[in-house]
Amino acid sequence: MVTVSSYAVRTRKDGTTFIALELTGGIELVLSNNSGKFYATVRKTSIPSTFNETIAKGLIGSQMPGSIVRVQVDPYQFVNQRTGEVLTLQHSFSYQPEGSTELIGQTQISKLEMA
Repeated sequence: MVTVSSYAVRTRKDGTTFIALELTGGIELVLSNNSGKFYATVRKTSIPSTFNETIAKGLIGSQMPGSIVRVQVDPYQFVNQRTGEVLTLQHSFSYQPEGSTELIGQTQISKLEMA
């Protein structure tokens, strides 16, 4: 299951706007390459929608069957804002509906959220 955690108003190349829903997967533990310790994280992605902002707000907290999966992509640069380290990443995340092989959306890592 994934949860609708937020939404954003996005602009297309032609200047028109649409609502993208941010989806968050379940909690998972990941082993840090730097410290060798585990940390908790969630996978996130966004998908386009036909909803207006009122409906998108009402969907926050809703759950949908499926998962957020890691997808190989062309390399891109990511700057860790906390350390200034520049990383080259080759993955993004997409939503995969339950029982389907189709992938929807593709979100590259853009920031690290640290408490």
